[in-house]
Amino acid sequence: MTSRYRILSLDGGGIRGLLTSRLLARLEAAHPLLIESFDLCAGTSTGGILALGLAAGLAPGAIADLYRNRGHEIFAQDVFGHLDRLVRADYPNEPLADVLHGVFGDITLGDLKKKVLVATFDLDSVVVTKAGVRTWKAKFFHNFPDPDGLDDLDQRVVDVAMRTSAAPTYFPTYEGFVDGGVVANNPSMCAVAQALDPKTGHQDLGDIWLLSLGAGANPDYIEGENENWGLEQWALRLVPMFLDGDAGLADFQCQQVLAHRYLRLNPVLPERIGLDSVDSLPLLDRVADGTEIDEVVGWLKHCCP
Repeated sequence: MTSRYRILSLDGGGIRGLLTSRLLARLEAAHPLLIESFDLCAGTSTGGILALGLAAGLAPGAIADLYRNRGHEIFAQDVFGHLDRLVRADYPNEPLADVLHGVFGDITLGDLKKKVLVATFDLDSVVVTKAGVRTWKAKFFHNFPDPDGLDDLDQRVVDVAMRTSAAPTYFPTYEGFVDGGVVANNPSMCAVAQALDPKTGHQDLGDIWLLSLGAGANPDYIEGENENWGLEQWALRLVPMFLDGDAGLADFQCQQVLAHRYLRLNPVLPERIGLDSVDSLPLLDRVADGTEIDEVVGWLKHCCP
């Protein structure tokens, strides 16, 4: 049997990360040593925080407790509510930063026990391109040693977590970065690319197995065949549409490239749950408890025997 390189990929989804962490906890209970079996944990936004937590040695159940116990603190509305959301972010960065610092302290990516890949978006590359212009760009923080010395091993885990989860309109930018969902809300295919990189991952495509976990699919749709809408009608729909579209694209690509060595679990939610819907935490727990996982457990027996 060829060697296997196992990847766990975790979508963004804000407070819905509770669902992802609970599903992981159930899968680990059914398949002990599950987390230890994965060689690379990739994540975006709340999935990036989850990936960093797992790589630091946290159990999925412990991470789920953070969502339950600290979620209301992170997404606490101020006295003005959302009345001024047109001119500033809904929530300050400080509560999330405090929670993350309590979990990770000042450890760096180089201190983590597992390899990680975390998607973010750099608003200003600073470095002028060959075309002579500065531009924004996708940035994927990782802890693979780079032979050219261009690695991120000295980056604090807290800072990377804050960068990947700085969702536009929800949180302010962080150190010039915004949420990785802007570029890859489902980082599955990005993780495959990193694993194949001859400078860092050094893997063969035929050895890669990948489990992708979503944070719950919202039952969104737009009724009607022809809509002559402008910015006002599209504004509130574009962000969830782009995030779901990106997740579906990565799912399709991984299906085609990895075939039976790929599986995705992303239960459809019974109602729409926003990134900051902390009042829906009990519902997310119920969805996690009611989600069928037998297919995934069976797949894991082949992926991680």
